[in-house]
Parts: sequence; structure tokens; C-alpha cells
Amino acid sequence: MQIFYWLMLLIAVGIAILAVQNSSIPLITIKFLIWRFEASLIYTILGSIGIGIVMILFLWIPRAVKASIRSKELKKKIENLETVLYRPAELGQEGNKRKEL
Repeated sequence: MQIFYWLMLLIAVGIAILAVQNSSIPLITIKFLIWRFEASLIYTILGSIGIGIVMILFLWIPRAVKASIRSKELKKKIENLETVLYRPAELGQEGNKRKEL
């Protein structure tokens, strides 16, 4: 699965390099409220993609942290339950050994 991610990253970098090298298209005007920007279409598209990636990361990171914390809590709970489950059996065997001696 990681190979797939690395391959996608390489393809994305290749597309970005290709786009930047072929950015001889005339400038476009971007209007947002009172601001006006002039930029190449390629830089506008790459900037929009970059902002989208950052926004997704900001939404994903808290969820991933919560899931990681929950996973650790559940693993501790499992360990505690296993010790409770298996310890009485060990104590019962030790008690039988003492009686036999």
C-alpha cells in the first residue's frame, strides 16, 4: 500500500513540474471580494490544490489523533481484562499445588 502512495506522490510531482515548465499561458485575473490578483492559470490551479490538501489535513489530523488515543485505551482495556481473566486460573493452580504438598 505504501508503494502506491509513493507512486502517486511521484506522479503528482511530475505533473506539477510539467505544469510549471509549460506555464507560458497569459495571466488570468482572480477577484475575491475587494482583492484582485493576476496569476498564471497553472499557479492558480496548483495553489488551489495545495490549499485543498492543507484543509483536508487540518480536518483529518484531529480525527486521526482521537482514533490513536482510543486505540491505545482499548489495548490497555484488553490487557487489563486478560490479566483479570487469566490470573484467577493461575491462583487456583497455585492453591491446588499447596494443598498437595
